[in-house]
Amino acid sequence: MPKFAANLNFLFTEVDFMQRFAAARAAGFRGVEFPVPYDHDRDALVAAARGAGVEVVLINSPVGNFAKGERGLACDPDRVSDFRAGIGEAIGYARALGCKRINCLAGIVPRGADPRRVRATLVENLRFAAGALADAGILLVTEPLSTHPGFALTTTAQALDLLREVGVANLKIQYDLFHMQAMEGNLARTIEAELPRIGHMQFADVPDRHEPGTGELNFDFLFGWIDRVGYDGWVSAEYHPARGTAASLGWLKPYL
Repeated sequence: MPKFAANLNFLFTEVDFMQRFAAARAAGFRGVEFPVPYDHDRDALVAAARGAGVEVVLINSPVGNFAKGERGLACDPDRVSDFRAGIGEAIGYARALGCKRINCLAGIVPRGADPRRVRATLVENLRFAAGALADAGILLVTEPLSTHPGFALTTTAQALDLLREVGVANLKIQYDLFHMQAMEGNLARTIEAELPRIGHMQFADVPDRHEPGTGELNFDFLFGWIDRVGYDGWVSAEYHPARGTAASLGWLKPYL
């Protein structure tokens, strides 16, 4: 059976952030993730997770100024020092939380930047981050996205090519069913073929990014398929509930 986690930036938003850990556990989740821990006191996060009895399965490295449109710093040739400082901050939070995976968003390609310099920066930054995380016993993942124009990484093929160029064992793909269905489809065969290179999964239905059963994906089949091909990592619910979190969790009941 897949191991399901709840993304606390998307689910249980009806309550204060620190209360979402316990709400997730009460709903049946044993794992949680949240992309931006840095706005919260580290000790308070640790206490909330431990008190609820949930594992923190993923955080993101700092993405820059989200309000100004930044979605990661890894590809920006002019932000290398900021990126590397952010990796250190992420490791500190991950260690405190007992989190074994950090997602590094590639970022939006700076306007007018030399594509060769952008690519070289992305490769070297991921190589640096993967090494630093390996020393800390943490896996680095990077995620293709469909929702941000100009994002440096949008398909599985691009992600695989990037992994080959970075050339380290401690870097895998964060495979999000929502983004990959929107960009390319063929989810089941891709998961099967690239399973050794997938380090984390997320999901939402397509096209509106709501819970399973609201769109075109057959989640009964996909969750069963993920299990059959031998994926043993976490599968995180990262969707916007159509009618509130509690009403959106019917898909989870067969797995409890």
